[in-house]
Amino acid sequence: MKKLMLLSLTLIALITSQAQDQKKWQGKFEQLDYLLPTPNEYRSGSGTPGPKYWQQKADYNIDAEIDEPANQLNGKETITYYNNSPETLSFLWLQLDQNVNKKGNEDFGNIFGNLKDTLTSASIQYMVRPIEFQAGCTINSVTDKTGKNLPVAISNTMMRIDLSTPIKPGENFSFNVSWSYAITDRGMFFPGLAREGYEHFPGDDNNIYLIALWFPRMCQYDDFEGWQNKQFQRLGEFALEFGNYKVNLTVPADHVVGGTGSLVNSKEVLSVNELSRFEKAKSSFDKPVMIVTEEEARAKEKTKSTAKKTWRFQADNVRDVAYASSRKFLWDAQAVKLPSNTVLAMSLYPKEGLPTWSEESTKAIKNAIEVYSNNTFDYPYPVAFSVNTANLGMEYPMISFNGGRPRNGSMSEQAKAGMIGTIVHEVGHNYFPMIVSSDERQWMWMDEGLNTFLQTRTEMERYPQFKHTTPKDIVPYMKGDKNVMRPVMTTSDNERIFSFGSNFYQKPTVALTILRETVMGHELFDRAFKEYANRWKYKHPRPADLFRTLEDVSAVDLDWFWRGWFYGTDNVEMELSEVKWFKMNNVVNDPEKKTMNVKPGDLASSKDQKMTDFSNGPLPLTVINTPDANYGQFLSRLDDNKVRKNLEGKNLYQLKFKNNGGLVSPIIVEWTYKDGTKEIEKIAAEIWRTNEQEVTKVFVKEKEVAGIVIDPNLETADVNTENNAFPKKQEVSKFDQLKKEK
Repeated sequence: MKKLMLLSLTLIALITSQAQDQKKWQGKFEQLDYLLPTPNEYRSGSGTPGPKYWQQKADYNIDAEIDEPANQLNGKETITYYNNSPETLSFLWLQLDQNVNKKGNEDFGNIFGNLKDTLTSASIQYMVRPIEFQAGCTINSVTDKTGKNLPVAISNTMMRIDLSTPIKPGENFSFNVSWSYAITDRGMFFPGLAREGYEHFPGDDNNIYLIALWFPRMCQYDDFEGWQNKQFQRLGEFALEFGNYKVNLTVPADHVVGGTGSLVNSKEVLSVNELSRFEKAKSSFDKPVMIVTEEEARAKEKTKSTAKKTWRFQADNVRDVAYASSRKFLWDAQAVKLPSNTVLAMSLYPKEGLPTWSEESTKAIKNAIEVYSNNTFDYPYPVAFSVNTANLGMEYPMISFNGGRPRNGSMSEQAKAGMIGTIVHEVGHNYFPMIVSSDERQWMWMDEGLNTFLQTRTEMERYPQFKHTTPKDIVPYMKGDKNVMRPVMTTSDNERIFSFGSNFYQKPTVALTILRETVMGHELFDRAFKEYANRWKYKHPRPADLFRTLEDVSAVDLDWFWRGWFYGTDNVEMELSEVKWFKMNNVVNDPEKKTMNVKPGDLASSKDQKMTDFSNGPLPLTVINTPDANYGQFLSRLDDNKVRKNLEGKNLYQLKFKNNGGLVSPIIVEWTYKDGTKEIEKIAAEIWRTNEQEVTKVFVKEKEVAGIVIDPNLETADVNTENNAFPKKQEVSKFDQLKKEK
């Protein structure tokens, strides 16, 4: 162990003084080791999948039919489940998401407050559901491949299948499920939480069907927790296994169907004209091609065919499938060329979406795919759909359901920006979590936060005129009541519904923005973020895998950052609490003398004088020769005169910063000089390591300073900028502001 030799009395006194000034130490720069799972052969300490990483697989053959008169879906499926784990499985768990629509499973009535003397009919419907309707999944049979019934037990939104013969590691098991459910009217649920169902159009008495959360599907089983055992409560979404799908969906013959996978029987379900346009769209890179026109859709609305057609889709290496079906759909498509793939971007929308949807939807898909691909990996699937429906933004592999409609044929710029932002966001979910497949039911921020971050990047690049998320946007939330505030590292369904947008979407987006712009820089961050996406595509990452990968690839210790932004509820509130300006005395009585008649640390009148501006000029600073004793065992000496000469005429500014909010952050200082020029300096967050509440730093400047501001461009989400400037800016009263405006 090294010994600390001959520490000067001055240094000891300084350390003692600092220690006495500090408040309770909170370990903000200590490592996260004890909070993160221990690395093992499945998940390494570097954030990569380990040498023995494994995950399960489930393949599906599904035949289903939409009974339009009854608004019911009937289906049967064969599931082949592959046990790639080292465990022997004696039972299987499946998700029955439709059961969340049963009245007894309605988990959101209590979020709407208490009864009042006056409530809208919609509010009371969401709260106590006085208009009843059929809902929930009916399991008709579960059999093995020989047709023998398998024992099942249903627990709310999940179903367990007990196996007579356990599935050993490396084996697979096939079984059959027959089921049905009443497709629910989305208007009966709180907007945004009705992720599937049908939307009714009274004007022409037609429906748009969103077929999602629709088939019994395997729960995720992994090395981290075994079976995923969180019930579906609407807010926390899904944890699912990858697999290959063959889906046959029978619908009224005049319906258009779009969804997950390649359409493998286009010649059977499309008219000659539709098929010709569909093929043309595959090489149309400059603009969309209309496959179904407004005129054709209007004609279908009136005739309402009673015949049926079966649309056949195939999708490989996806974790879910979803579809949209309606005779109301207009359909356009455009090819998007990527370095390794060509994608068909397509939009489905009713005439009520015109003209905005024909102008903007497919373009937004193209923009999202191109920007996301550049920042992660090329979009790997053959198609990407955007479907217009009311009050929704919801994602599934290769298809998303998106709200936003013009009124009387027009939309405000703000409404259009919201619509386009929704499309970009939901298409972007193909990356997080549809391919980089995190567990949404536990860690909503891992898909919503990362996706909103890239949505923001897309809007900045392709829609610079739109308002997009910046650090200052999270300030109102960060200033909130910490007694009810949750950390980002909170399980999805445990967040308050009116806060989950701020905590799981905005806060991680702001954190990643600060990480890229202020902490790591573009080059280090972009390389590390892309590495995370590629390491974990088609796999199941956990928070620690993200944290470790970004540190592994950048060589930047970010434990303090994850601890503050993701594990805590502190905010950034930095104060520029004190500024001192010094200039070195120019008079040196005898340069050859080793010491002068000045006490070490003597700063003349600076001890009792608190500077409020620069009008009184600089304080005197005397630089004396260093006593021999201070060098300890070193025989070489500094050139005292050279030190003084190099400081001659220069300005020394000592700034004191206070951390009032608790969240440590880099310090960004903007200097405005007397000649009007400006300079920005960034101080790494590590300045707070030895004192988490208060630090000082000395700067040497050639020119005199006229003003100082910290966080001048609002990059750190500082919740109080009134104490960020020196000289302190005079706040204009509301009365004076009104007077000025008049």
